[in-house]
Amino acid sequence: MIQLPETGLLRLPQIIGNPKKGIPALIPVSKSAWWAGIKDGRYPKGVHLGPRTTAWTVESVRALIESVGR
Repeated sequence: MIQLPETGLLRLPQIIGNPKKGIPALIPVSKSAWWAGIKDGRYPKGVHLGPRTTAWTVESVRALIESVGR
């Protein structure tokens, strides 16, 4: 199991993984499925760090993983 830090922010490759860079997926979905899930409320909204940079809080990702695991 992948260990998440207690607090902080995660970028999209840290959540959905990147096999080319050896980053395992916490939530194994495609990038387009992730953004569609945000749009329809299945996944948490991110924090905009810049015009083209979004991150998600560790707490929101952990809550999503726990809700899917039920």
